[in-house]
Amino acid sequence: MITKNKQIVIFFLAAFFCLAVSQLSSYLINSHLAIGESYRITDFLDFTHIRNHGGIFGSFHGKGWLFAIFSFCILSGLIIYVIRAKNMKLYEHICLGIILGAGSSNILDRFIYGSVVDFINVQGIPYWHYVFNTADTFIHIGIWPMLLFSILENRSENISDSD
Repeated sequence: MITKNKQIVIFFLAAFFCLAVSQLSSYLINSHLAIGESYRITDFLDFTHIRNHGGIFGSFHGKGWLFAIFSFCILSGLIIYVIRAKNMKLYEHICLGIILGAGSSNILDRFIYGSVVDFINVQGIPYWHYVFNTADTFIHIGIWPMLLFSILENRSENISDSD
């Protein structure tokens, strides 16, 4: 059994790893591609340097500061929750750490570059015209396993309760 303190260390290590990878990718894109410039990776993937001055999917353009404040509050609450929670599983610490690091990276992008640096441009998906970044990908990597494990755990508990 891993102690609570070790789980918290793992939480912050996951956060730091995702923050570092996301910030490195923002730096590399900003340094090597002009805004609006694209670089073909494969037939279905381009790196296209764009800036998001708003929120999710570019909503509320020019109000990025509002999303930075909102994100900071949510992530602060997440840290408090993880530190105070009594019965969290290791995978929850890892997934929430990934989400913390990714969210922190998008906030840091806003402070460093004045907007979020987006560049992952997937081609060939009908009705898909979004460009996103490494941090956005990490947020999904953190959320989806938590959702799946939560559903599976609740399902097995409900099955056990009905026996």
